[in-house]
Amino acid sequence: MGEGQKAELLELLASLRSEVAQLSTTHGDQARSIAGFTRVSAHEAIRKERDPKLIELAVTGLETSVAGFEESHPKLVEVVNRICVTLSNLGI
Repeated sequence: MGEGQKAELLELLASLRSEVAQLSTTHGDQARSIAGFTRVSAHEAIRKERDPKLIELAVTGLETSVAGFEESHPKLVEVVNRICVTLSNLGI
């Protein structure tokens, strides 16, 4: 992962933290799920020995965890989608 890609991913993760913090005031369990899947996705993305199956499961879990928030929290869904696209562009 190049420095530019790493910086982009870190920026997206910071945005996601902010969105999850807002969500946690009304949907605590879902916010914790999103945060957990984000941690796992990021961990799997930066491992030296990547396991494609684990990455796929983590990213699918992340995408699924925000399902249903398109209308109430569109920025959250946008950030998660950008993270997934960024990981995909990295070949993950």
